[in-house]
This record gives sequence, structure tokens and C-alpha cells, in this order.
Amino acid sequence: MRFAEWEPVYERICDDFGYDRAGDEAARDELAALFADVTPFDPTGIGIEGQTVAIAGAGPTLESDAALAREADVVLAASVAADRLQAIDIRVDCMVTDLDKNPETVRALTEAETPVAVHAHGDNREAIARIVPDLHTEWVIPTTQAEPVGPLRNDGGFTDGDRAAFLADALGADRLVFPGWTFDDSTVGPEKAKKLRWAERLLYWLERRRGERFAVLNGRRDGIDAEWLS
Repeated sequence: MRFAEWEPVYERICDDFGYDRAGDEAARDELAALFADVTPFDPTGIGIEGQTVAIAGAGPTLESDAALAREADVVLAASVAADRLQAIDIRVDCMVTDLDKNPETVRALTEAETPVAVHAHGDNREAIARIVPDLHTEWVIPTTQAEPVGPLRNDGGFTDGDRAAFLADALGADRLVFPGWTFDDSTVGPEKAKKLRWAERLLYWLERRRGERFAVLNGRRDGIDAEWLS
């Protein structure tokens, strides 16, 4: 996705949450600086093109949805979904994270030569500075939600989960499946619930762009606010 396509949506998200775009840009620049002398992982090496890709969320249904991940050709895991899948012996081919929960898993995966898409935004600058220098950065895919610079990518998406879906789309996935996604999760707080509503909208946008209907949105499409797509 070109940034020009993503930018209007990004601006709506910033307005809705009161995010400072300048903070995202500062985080982006700080992450980019850590790759001044290192070549990051080329995500085409994940082997997504033409494959069925599981976009694993960390919702309460992940374990009961495990067959979707086991049967997929490639598994992208959002944040702690990586730990939970590995705990039931499901291979993770790439983790997508903004470093907010399990940095030890990020380190372990890069040490094991499994790529991790590390995201920069205005609220995780401290985590970037603390965690990224200790990673095997040749296995890191650096990403931003602002305009990309240097080695950073912006394929679209906002939460770890929907960013994983947009990454898979950008890399030529044939089909996307969604184990562990729960949009109406009563265990999360108001801000996370709001983020899940945005994730739902963004997946709806993505399926329309792809000409695909994601099963995770079945029964939900009529209730999705799509006015912002026009």
C-alpha cells in the first residue's frame, strides 16, 4: 500500500485517539537510526506469496481456533499469540509487535532466526531504545504507521493483528484466515475495545481491497462503520 492511500485513514485514527503524529514520526526516526549500519530482514523471505496465511490474534478463542493455524501454510502471530501458539506446538513464521508485552519472546525469536516485525509509534519510544539494540536485528522487520523512511515499512494497519494482515496482503498472500480474533472481548478495557473496533474496520477495508470475504467478519459487516471508506 502506498502511504498516500494509508494517510487519510491514519489521520482519522490519530484524530479519534488524540495521538500526536509528531510522536509517531520521532519513534520512526529513532527506530530507523538503529538500522543505520544493519540490513533488516527482507519479509519476502517469510514465503507468504501465494500461500494461505493465518493471522493469529491473542483473543480468548486462539486455542480453540488452533486448527486454522495448524493447517495454514504460514503463521503470523500478533504479540502474545506467538507464545500461546508455541505452547501448543504450532510454528510461528513471523511475530508482529509494538513491544508492549513480551520482549523476551521477541529476543528469543530473533535469536532463533524467526523474523519479527517491530513497530514504532509515539508511545513505545522507550521500549524501542531499550529492546531493539539487544535483538538480532538482521531478523527484524522495522515498521511505522507514519510515512516510511529508510528501511522502515508501512503496509497499513493499526493494531498488531491487523498490521499482520496488511503485511501478508502486501507480500502476496493468497488467502487469509484469522484464529484467535474476538472483536467483542469483555475482558479488555475501553481503549483496547476501541482499538478492536478499528481493527474490525481495517479488516473490512482490506477484504474489500482484496476481493475476499474474511470469515472472521461474517455476521458483523452490517454493523461496521464504513463511512470513512468513502
